[in-house]
Amino acid sequence: MVQPLIARDDDGADVCGPCVGFAADYTCKQCGRTGNPHSRGRCAHCVLAERVNALLAGPDGTITSQLKPLAAALADAPSPFPAIQWLKESPNTKLLARLASEGHELSHELLDELPPSRNQRYIRQLLVHTGALEERNEDLERIPGWLEHELAAKPAAHASLARPFLHWFLLRRARQRAAMRRHPASADRDLRRRVSVALDFLAWTDQRGLVLADLAQEHIDDWIAGATSQRRYLVRYFLKWTTSRRLTRELTVPSIPSQEPQDLLDDDDRWLLLQRCLTDDALPTDVRAGGAITLLFGLSTERLCHLTPELLKFGDKHAHLVLGRHPVLLPPRLAELLRRLAERPQLRPQLSRAHPGPQWLFPGKPISTHGMTQKLNRHGIPVRTARNGALAALAADLPSPILADVTGMHRHTALRWVAYARRDWAEYLAARAEDEAHKREDKG
Repeated sequence: MVQPLIARDDDGADVCGPCVGFAADYTCKQCGRTGNPHSRGRCAHCVLAERVNALLAGPDGTITSQLKPLAAALADAPSPFPAIQWLKESPNTKLLARLASEGHELSHELLDELPPSRNQRYIRQLLVHTGALEERNEDLERIPGWLEHELAAKPAAHASLARPFLHWFLLRRARQRAAMRRHPASADRDLRRRVSVALDFLAWTDQRGLVLADLAQEHIDDWIAGATSQRRYLVRYFLKWTTSRRLTRELTVPSIPSQEPQDLLDDDDRWLLLQRCLTDDALPTDVRAGGAITLLFGLSTERLCHLTPELLKFGDKHAHLVLGRHPVLLPPRLAELLRRLAERPQLRPQLSRAHPGPQWLFPGKPISTHGMTQKLNRHGIPVRTARNGALAALAADLPSPILADVTGMHRHTALRWVAYARRDWAEYLAARAEDEAHKREDKG
C-alpha cells in the first residue's frame, strides 16, 4: 500500500505514517487514491468532481452532453484545492450554475442577451476554451449584444435604423476584412464609435424636428460646426449607408482633417531606452523583448501580443524575425531575449483546452493589447511615442514599398509615414541650411 511520507528518521530519510506510529488513514474512501483528505475521508479530487456535478446539473439533476467537456476539464484540474475554493466563492460560477439550471442549450446568442459584464465574458471564454461553444471573432461578434443594451432607452425609430446599419453595413465589411487580414487587428472600438455617432446624430435631428429625407447639406455643415472633436466626422459612414438605401439624398461630409503623428520619441531618447531594454537584467525578459521590438520596428501592440515562436528564424550566425513578407535581422541581444521567451517551459493550464491554440511568444492567452501597453508603460517604455519614433526613423530611410514589406503594415499607411518623414526631414535640412547661411553672413 502506498502511504504519504510525513516524517524523517534519524538519518534524514522520509518515512510514512504507520512506520512512525501515526495511524491516520490517508486513503480516499471513494477512489482509493492516497493523499491529504479533504472531506469525510475523501480526497480533494473526489470532492471537486462532486461539486462540479452539482454546479453544472440541469433541471433533471444530470449534466447535459454540451457541458460534459467543461465538467471533465473542471474535475481534472491539476490543483483541486484552489479549484474547490473557486467553485465556492467565484461570482462566475454562480452565473454558470444559473445558466445550467435553466436547462437551455447554451449559445453565443443566449450569452449576448445577458448584460455585458466581466462575468459574462469569462463564462463565454470558459465555454469556448473547453469546446462547449464554437470560437468566434469576439471583438466583432459581441458588438450586436452591446448595441441591444445601448438601444434599451432609445426610440424605436432609432433602433430600426441602427440595427441594419451595424449588421448589414459595418459588421459585414468588418468580417470580410478580418477574413483577408494577414495580421490581427482590433476593430471593435471603431465600430462602436461609428454606431454611437449615428445614434447621436439621430438624436440631434430629432431635437431640430428633422427627418432623414429632408436633410440638406446645410444641416450636415451645422452638425460638423458644432463639434468639439473630430468624432462627428464619423457620421460619414451612417450617411453613406442611408444614401445607399435612399433614405437621404447625396450629402457631403468633409474629410477628417489630417493629423501628423504627435509625441514622437526623439532618436537620442529612443536609443537610450533601447540600450536599457537590451542590457538591463533587472527588467522582466518579456518587457525587454517587447520594448526593444517596439523601439526598433514600431510594431503595434496588437501584433506584438500575437507573435509566435514560429516567426523566429535562428541560423548559425544570425537570427531573423518575420514581421512582413521579408524577415528582419535581429540584434544578437534581442535575438537571445526572444530565444529565452520561445524556449521557456510551458505551464500546464488549470483547464485543458478542447482545441490547443498556438503558443504565444509573450506570456498570456495571448496577453491583451491593453495589458501589454500598461506593462511596458509601467516599466518606463512609452509605447505610443516609442512606436511613432521608430516608424518615423524607418520611414526616413526606406521607400514605402520596402517599409510595408518589412513591417507588415498596409501600403497606404507606409505611404503616409514616408510622406511625413521625408517632409519633416526636408524641413530640418532647410532650417539647417538657413542657419549655416546666417553664420556665414555673421562671419562676413
